[in-house]
Amino acid sequence: MTKNWQIHGTLALVSLIYGANYIIAKGVMPNYMTPNGFILLRASAATLLFWIFHFFTSKERVHDKKDYISFIKCAVFGVAANQLIFFNGLNLGSPVNASIIMTVNPVIVLVISAWLINERITPRKIGGILLGATGVILLILNKEVSVENDSLLGDLFIFLNATFYGIYLVMVKPLMLKYQPITVIKWIFLFGSIMIIPFGFFPLLKTDFSTFSTGIWWSIGYVVIGTTFLAYLLNAMALRHVSSTIVGYYIYLQPLFATAIALSLGLEHFQWNKALFALMIFYGVYLVSKKPAKS
Repeated sequence: MTKNWQIHGTLALVSLIYGANYIIAKGVMPNYMTPNGFILLRASAATLLFWIFHFFTSKERVHDKKDYISFIKCAVFGVAANQLIFFNGLNLGSPVNASIIMTVNPVIVLVISAWLINERITPRKIGGILLGATGVILLILNKEVSVENDSLLGDLFIFLNATFYGIYLVMVKPLMLKYQPITVIKWIFLFGSIMIIPFGFFPLLKTDFSTFSTGIWWSIGYVVIGTTFLAYLLNAMALRHVSSTIVGYYIYLQPLFATAIALSLGLEHFQWNKALFALMIFYGVYLVSKKPAKS
């Protein structure tokens, strides 16, 4: 029981990190960095952290050369395409639209898990996902939703990102069971960073770092250390113990935590309907993660 709560606490912490990211990292793009330049900086810096962390904590090596192909596939869906598409979509579109569209991620993970690894789709899981999605959408819909042309293109990018990340969560699961999480993540990010270089090298080269304020550097540091290094590592550790569907579902807590942080900073006002939407999301977590009773 204790271990189960530790796993869900870890996933909740990841959601909190991502939720805070919407506020902390706001303003870096496009005023200071282009999306592609920012992604290359983020991925390459995180790769360095993962390799340093592995050097001091593990001596594990890849014992099956065929797994490098799996690392490359995961790098495409979980790092390169996923992050490039998301940041460009967020740059074109609205964060509110992005939050709503990302609610499709747990559905995608559930379907792909059933297809690729024969994970059982139960009525309880479907009900939990739908309940959580409803709570998230209702929580966000009181904000301004944009339907401008650039925003629509951005929304398409966000949907593709949700799809790619869902595929990544399912594809990486067998690797997490075979190797230590840090071993898997360091190789995935190395290959992913190499893939991003053609897109981000020249934009990063043209970035005028002398214009960066202390606040912007803190925001970039949070994105690299918090939403990349810690979030990916903690998610990887959780995947060793729970299904991809449960990990994917925790994306529903991100807008909830973002709202809670905004309330604590006085950026939003408390409303009872938001508390109800929050309860819907948490009960959805319970339905998705609850193990079936043994006969």
